[in-house]
Amino acid sequence: MAEGLFIHLIEQGHNASQFVVDSAGTAGFHIGSKPDSRMVETAKSHEVSLPSLARQFVQADFANFDFIIAMDESNVENIERLRPQTNTRAQVLKMRDFDEMDKGGDVPDPYYGGLNGFENVYQILLNCNNRFIDYLEKTK
Repeated sequence: MAEGLFIHLIEQGHNASQFVVDSAGTAGFHIGSKPDSRMVETAKSHEVSLPSLARQFVQADFANFDFIIAMDESNVENIERLRPQTNTRAQVLKMRDFDEMDKGGDVPDPYYGGLNGFENVYQILLNCNNRFIDYLEKTK
């Protein structure tokens, strides 16, 4: 959802061609799978598409991206374990580092929360992605 929403937002008035956006999980459980149908339904209700298939985060991502945005502290720890000694241009941040209401908190896992949980995550990601875009524009 975070990737699809970020792409949607930058296509709404930002120079989307200047961004390379990708999504990856820190576990390999769902490699090649589409997003959860409830997440797709929630995104679609906001006219956001989720085009990606699941892939696993790899060490090369540190060299390929400027920012790696994790959804929770467990993801940060898993990502940092893969950080190479050299060629690490990527800055690892948490999505909620951009959330004034719960700065630095975890994005909740909506899997067991029904559709309301997915809508809640959408709203968190909308707020945080907008603030992340503001951050990127200020730090250019």
